[in-house]
Amino acid sequence: MKNISKYLTTKSTKEKRKERKGIKLGVLCVFLALFAVTSQSCNEKKTEEPQEEEKETTEVALTASQYKTVGIETGMVENRNLNKIIKANGYTTVPPQNSAEVSTLIGGTVKDIFVLEGTYVNKGKVLATIQNLEVIGMQEDYQSAVANVEYLQLEYNRQKTLSDENVNPRKTFQEVKAKLAAERARAQAAKNKLDALHVNTKGTTSVVPIVSPINGYVGKINIAKGAFADTGVSLFEVVDNSQMHLDLNVYEKDLGSISIGQVIDFVLTNQSNKSIKGKIFGINKSFSNESKTVAVHAKIDPADAKGLIPGMYVSANINIVNATVPALPKDAVVRNADKYFVFMQEQGHAEEKHDHKAGEKEEAHEEEIHFKAIEVIPGTTDLGFTEVKFVNDVPLNAKIVTKGAFYLLSAMKGGGEHTH
Repeated sequence: MKNISKYLTTKSTKEKRKERKGIKLGVLCVFLALFAVTSQSCNEKKTEEPQEEEKETTEVALTASQYKTVGIETGMVENRNLNKIIKANGYTTVPPQNSAEVSTLIGGTVKDIFVLEGTYVNKGKVLATIQNLEVIGMQEDYQSAVANVEYLQLEYNRQKTLSDENVNPRKTFQEVKAKLAAERARAQAAKNKLDALHVNTKGTTSVVPIVSPINGYVGKINIAKGAFADTGVSLFEVVDNSQMHLDLNVYEKDLGSISIGQVIDFVLTNQSNKSIKGKIFGINKSFSNESKTVAVHAKIDPADAKGLIPGMYVSANINIVNATVPALPKDAVVRNADKYFVFMQEQGHAEEKHDHKAGEKEEAHEEEIHFKAIEVIPGTTDLGFTEVKFVNDVPLNAKIVTKGAFYLLSAMKGGGEHTH
């Protein structure tokens, strides 16, 4: 009995060991299976990840029914005479002869000021006066020279008579003649100085008037009563706005379209509610600055120049009349981000073949019409048409979408996917 009991106990222990080993093997198999599934899933994700980075599509496809529903229309690029416009920025200015910086030829103390900023003055109007005692000496020099001229003129006449009668030597007559010429020159020089200072040659005064050299409005006043006015320093600004014109900055690429006589329309940058016309009268022959622009000058009609002052910034359209350019209806050009596109219908896409399941109708699959976005550079828009320049070459007979381009852009941005 003991042997039988021992046998049964040994057998039971072995079975328990086998069961434990079986459980361990089962757990190990499950773990290995889960690891394999996880590894496969990770590998699949790794292989799928690069596929998620899809390139931006430039194509879109519509079924025939969608094509009809949207109302897509196509056409070809046309050469049209458009009133081409070149945009330019600039500012108002006046010619150099219509602007003056008033200064004095002789220093002195400011005695009186007779105008205010914004006052309209005529040419020769006294703006202020200064005092300088040297002016008295200039007047005395002039009057002395004039008196000497009168005396020498009489002596000249007497010596000439004696010389003609051979009474006095010829040399004496020539000396008097030379002195007379020298005094006349001295008198004229003194007079020129006084005239330049606008001082009367008669009498004696220390007051020098400062006068306006042109008609116009007084601008900035840089002096004060009692201050010392030095030479070479601007005391007043006077501007004549009746000859106002524009200086427009035109880029090098547009110069070939600019010519004298072209009409421009411009608005003040800060007052865009009023359009003013002008006409080009001059084009510079050198670049203005590093921006590679050339100054184009346009004259403004005096009636329209009222209220304008130099230095106002303007935005102008230069009208280029009857320019023949490739153009499309303006609705054919759409914008995506900072670029412009048109859609070209692609040729050669055959009807797609599909495997049909039992009972599936043939009408469930339709022919697809493919379109491709083509980048363009738009130009002027006039009479419902926009000038276009293709970035890359396109076929001459290309069918361009003239109606429904915005819908195609939306479909393209949505991925351009088409499901059956």
